[in-house]
Parts: sequence; structure tokens; C-alpha cells
Amino acid sequence: MTELDNKAKAEDLAKRLRLLLDVSIAETGTEPTFGQIAAFLEERGANLSRSRWTYMVNGHRYVQDPALFEGLAAFFDVDPAFLAGDAGVGTPAKVSAQLDLVRAMRSARVKSYAARTLGDISPDALRAISKFLDEEIAPT
Repeated sequence: MTELDNKAKAEDLAKRLRLLLDVSIAETGTEPTFGQIAAFLEERGANLSRSRWTYMVNGHRYVQDPALFEGLAAFFDVDPAFLAGDAGVGTPAKVSAQLDLVRAMRSARVKSYAARTLGDISPDALRAISKFLDEEIAPT
């Protein structure tokens, strides 16, 4: 595997981990801490250092550790194949549903902020802004 392949895989893993963190926030209202994740993994015989977690979640280095993927998949309640980025494995239904909720919540916050910031704006302009934001935030 080339260095370019490793970088792409590291970024893909980081994207999936951040997605799972977003879903966790949507479900519980708070982001799981490194300590919670590390303790969960330790109970299952997997070790995760803070530095390793940081480079995984930021896409700095590709990790190939089946035991770690198994533990993280159990923590986030997803198939380890999804976390590992195996070919043909799609986004779990629970993750897609929560992601739709996250998008809707973010869209509502942005619309609310725009309405407060812009102050006296015509209803037509506000509708146009809302339509634009809906199109930009919609899943691709």
C-alpha cells in the first residue's frame, strides 16, 4: 500500500469516526470522552492511547487493528466492517437516521442565526435563504 493509499484510508477512517461521534452527540446530547472510549475498550482487552485516538480521529495515520475496530464498533453499536471501511459495507441505518436528525438540527440553528442576524428582512428573502440552506445541508 502506498503512502497516498494510507493517507486516503486514514482520512476515510477519521470521517467515519467523526460521523459516529456526531451520531453519539445526537443520541445522548454529549460527545463521548476519550476516557469513556478508552475505558470501554480496556474492558474488552483493547488498548487505546490518547495520541493514537487523536491521530485516528484527525486522519493523520491509518490504523489496521482488528481488535481496536471491534471494540470501537461495539462502543458505537455498528458493524466492525463499517468502521474498517470494508468494500461494499454501507452506512448503518441507525447512523443514517441520526445523521438526518443532525442535519435538520444544524439547519435549524443556521436559519435561526440568519434570521436574528439579518434583522428586518423581507419574508421572501428569508424563504430564499432557508431554501438555499436546505439545499446545501441536504444529504448528497
